[in-house]
Amino acid sequence: MSEAMQWKICGLKDPANIAAILSDIRPDYAGLIFYRDSSRYAGNLPPEQLPVFPAETKKVGVFVNQSAEEIVQATADYGLQLLQLHGSESAEFCRSIRQTTGLPVIKAFSVGETFDFAKLTDYEPTVDFFLFDTQGKNHGGNGVTFNWDLLKNYPFGKPFFLSGGIGTEHAEALKTLLLPALHAIDVNSRFEAAPGMKNTDLLRDFKTKLGL
Repeated sequence: MSEAMQWKICGLKDPANIAAILSDIRPDYAGLIFYRDSSRYAGNLPPEQLPVFPAETKKVGVFVNQSAEEIVQATADYGLQLLQLHGSESAEFCRSIRQTTGLPVIKAFSVGETFDFAKLTDYEPTVDFFLFDTQGKNHGGNGVTFNWDLLKNYPFGKPFFLSGGIGTEHAEALKTLLLPALHAIDVNSRFEAAPGMKNTDLLRDFKTKLGL
């Protein structure tokens, strides 16, 4: 694992829980989900109740097949700093929303038993990061890992996030991953007391074990 490895905590929605994570855990990225069908939906949280984010933690908005208007509005209301598109958004949509908002875009892809990296070709010039998550019934938060060895065939230099069922028990394996383009680890459901409520003790333990 690279010494410059970063990490992201996704699926936050409770103001007090967010405040504790920002002050005690200080991840590089924190994700708010604006997909209404998610049990971690943060769109009901009034923006004025959102804690102030420290400079070292970037605020990521997560969207699934939503309109440009919705994304632009949430960006303005919540002061988003990155956009994560977790649905079947086209490369052209990624390019357009990136240009409209002026924000970096993370495009997520679901990985099953195999993965065709050729499908990333059109996206490579239109996004800033890829994110690889486990294929499942939900758009993220399925709590299951995929075979990380598939990423050894990753053909691009574009940095990516690794997501999908990562828990504290994976810390040692993550430290030995030799994936040059791996930018950040993305954690979510395995660190929850309830959907959207993260366990700060587990997060602190994970951070320590990874040496972050």
